[in-house]
Amino acid sequence: MIEQARNLVIAGARLADGTTTDLFVHDGRLVDEAPQDAERIDADGLLALPGLVDLHTHLREPGREDAETVRTGTEAAARGGFTAVFAMANTQPVTDDAEKAEWIKLLGERDGSCFVQPIGAVTKNLAGKELSEMGLMAKSSAQVRVFSDDGMCVQDPLLMRRALEWVRPFGGVIAQHSQDTSLAGPGACCHESEYSGRLGLGGWPAQAESVIIARDVQLAELTGSRLHVCHISTAEGVDVVRWAKKRGIDVTAEVTPHHLLLGTRELEGYDTTFKVNPPLRTDEHIEAVREALADGTIDVVGTDHAPHAPQDKDHAFVDARPGMLGLEQALSVVMETMVNTGRMDWPTAVERMSTAPARIGNLAGRQGVALAPGAPANIVLVDPSARAAVDREASRSRSRNNPYHGRELPDPVVMTFWEGRRTHTR
Repeated sequence: MIEQARNLVIAGARLADGTTTDLFVHDGRLVDEAPQDAERIDADGLLALPGLVDLHTHLREPGREDAETVRTGTEAAARGGFTAVFAMANTQPVTDDAEKAEWIKLLGERDGSCFVQPIGAVTKNLAGKELSEMGLMAKSSAQVRVFSDDGMCVQDPLLMRRALEWVRPFGGVIAQHSQDTSLAGPGACCHESEYSGRLGLGGWPAQAESVIIARDVQLAELTGSRLHVCHISTAEGVDVVRWAKKRGIDVTAEVTPHHLLLGTRELEGYDTTFKVNPPLRTDEHIEAVREALADGTIDVVGTDHAPHAPQDKDHAFVDARPGMLGLEQALSVVMETMVNTGRMDWPTAVERMSTAPARIGNLAGRQGVALAPGAPANIVLVDPSARAAVDREASRSRSRNNPYHGRELPDPVVMTFWEGRRTHTR
């Protein structure tokens, strides 16, 4: 049960820039002075950061409530420090018209432990044949601005061009799952390398990602529209995005926590928990995406939180559904790979995990806002020194396909507040 918004004094918190302050919350917003009858929270030794925003979450509802629901998925989000998530369209039925987008919005308002923003499909039923009702979804009460067939790539270049043209007038963005299926088809499940050969698994070459990104950034340049590259995982893909940005093309990109930390070697035990699309990559690609996240070529961390019921994972590796949990350990992984290694400071982490995703998804001013008077009280309190072994059985998610199970990682999130309501307490 989410608490009602309270008057709060969060005392002695350290902000991302290193300054120490007291934060005052009244009626869901930060204010200048301590409100009357405020609950005092001692934040000595804790960081106070703007609530995290995830551009890439699979909540599974409607249709696969055995794997996740809006309630359980957003509880996992709050446990990870998130105050907003963008819900991908590959539900059952697919979110491909205004009525379905409005239903997702209503589910979020009814059951959510954070703000839920629907993502609309690019094509009807994700079939890649006919554009969805993007304009009507944008005009609806759901105010959809991000469109994606994630899980499927929009293969047809003319259809992709038309999609980019359609969203430009209302400032929308097309978020592409970059996978050329002629190079990486249904059986591709392991990064094409000596690992795929030795393990006898279908190879997924890096170029299957980069050739689609190369095509799409040129289409974005042609149309003057916005392109977002989902879950970039390869050095080649990073090179294309870097080239496009230097050219002035309006492209953004995300990397997942698992592509920052985990590699192809995890597949040696054929544990289907580690089957994901795009697949885990080798060390040179991991280094490339870390470097790109640090220098801003990659704009955001997107979790690609993909819960699956046991019956979807309990198969031979090639037949299991791809995807893994990501919301609860996203900040942990960014700390482990980027902050604690000195590659990223806290202000940059806030930019990549809160400010930039809110801006890309058209939530600027409502999410990802600096903690100052007048801002919404979307706050995560972080203990930067806490560590713990990840236990998948303790997850708030309904599913258990957690790739970090048994691994010691930072365990930073102490409390999460969404518009002044406490949604998580450790």
